[in-house]
Amino acid sequence: MSRAELPSRRTLLAAAVVAAVAGSAATASAAVPTAGATRPAAPGRAAARTVDNRAWTTYPDWRSGTADGTRAVAGLRPGLVIAEAAGTTDYTDPHTGRTAAWEYATWTSPVHRLAVPSTEAIASWNARTPEGTWIQVELKGTYSDGTDTPWYVMGRWAAGDADIRRTSVDDQEDGKSRVWTDTLAVDDAASGLRIASVRLRLTLYRRPGTRLTPTVWRLGVMGSDVPDRFTVPASTPGLAKELLVPRYSQEIHKGQYPEYDNGGEAWCSPTSSQMIIEYWGGRLTQEQLSWVDPAYADPQVCHAARHTYDHQYAGCGNWPFNAAYAATFPGLQGVVTRLRSLTDLEALIAAGIPAITSQSFLKEELTGAGYGTSGHLMTVIGFTADGDVIANDPASDDNEAVRRIYKRREWENIWLRTKRYNASGKVVSGTGGVCYLYFPARPTSRQRKALAAVGVR
Repeated sequence: MSRAELPSRRTLLAAAVVAAVAGSAATASAAVPTAGATRPAAPGRAAARTVDNRAWTTYPDWRSGTADGTRAVAGLRPGLVIAEAAGTTDYTDPHTGRTAAWEYATWTSPVHRLAVPSTEAIASWNARTPEGTWIQVELKGTYSDGTDTPWYVMGRWAAGDADIRRTSVDDQEDGKSRVWTDTLAVDDAASGLRIASVRLRLTLYRRPGTRLTPTVWRLGVMGSDVPDRFTVPASTPGLAKELLVPRYSQEIHKGQYPEYDNGGEAWCSPTSSQMIIEYWGGRLTQEQLSWVDPAYADPQVCHAARHTYDHQYAGCGNWPFNAAYAATFPGLQGVVTRLRSLTDLEALIAAGIPAITSQSFLKEELTGAGYGTSGHLMTVIGFTADGDVIANDPASDDNEAVRRIYKRREWENIWLRTKRYNASGKVVSGTGGVCYLYFPARPTSRQRKALAAVGVR
């Protein structure tokens, strides 16, 4: 995202809910729980959950679904592949106009009843797609009133761009919910309608007459019902630790490859992704980077922008596309989720897991940032002895300036809130604790424990 306070397509995501709370300024001070933060619990009663994650990653998981032409493969990283094509179909790429025939096979997950009946759902996946293959991920929900959503396309994805242009799909709605780029959202959360259960469908594609196949290692969905709030309760600092994460600035890429969302000014998401990928040891080869102008510094950031770019959204900030890009590096997996508080982030940092967080704020709301934004990703790498947040902020003039320390209270609030006022005084949405987590395909026991503590397995 650029430094400017610009309109964001993500500000439309919670438009119906914003309308419900924007009737008066008094709403801003209402004591309603926030996104990512637990509701205050009554005495003797546990706090309500706000997020539910379900992922299919194991051999039994893949065997549990309904297969039509796919098969589960065992091993250190179990997955799903094409066994025999279930059929052939034509696909016209809306971004190139090319029509081609593709063999396909499908896998449909069992129904997952959400532990948190949800107003939003986000799918994410990890896969290998050799040239000549690609995948489509769909989600179907059942509402709390017993009716069903359509099969919504949550992404058409390939690691490269030789066969199709990876894309989200616009104009998907049924009068009760709709897909905003990468997020399925109930239109009117105030009505009480929720998504009670979900199932996912994978379609694996390959060139006809070949034995090529994608391999899908992880497929998951995060459902959430995060109550609305302009402010969040303060957490108590509990950790002083900093992880040594590479530092990259998006700003030094201004004007480079403008076909990918006007160049580096908007590359906060892929820049953040590349930092954490390299923290875990992921490296790009000279051959992979050969397309980048050799005069450009940090060519891997350009590569990340190209390979996270959503041709429909016309940006590099598609959350699941970034997680999927990270998982193309050997030994890594990635998910999109929501966290409850900085305490969750501290647990991850303690286990050596940095996080990419999504937030929006006015310039005066985050001391030391020097900019305002309607949507920006940065990498949390640690906490000071006072509990302040140490972040690698890609919206910095150069790599040396990327490491920042932000005040805990300010940072926690702008990240976890669901509502805020923009520069024009209009009520718009916040991300409610959204983050990307990239971690080893075979995490240590300590890492598994930390991930489980925040609801990810």
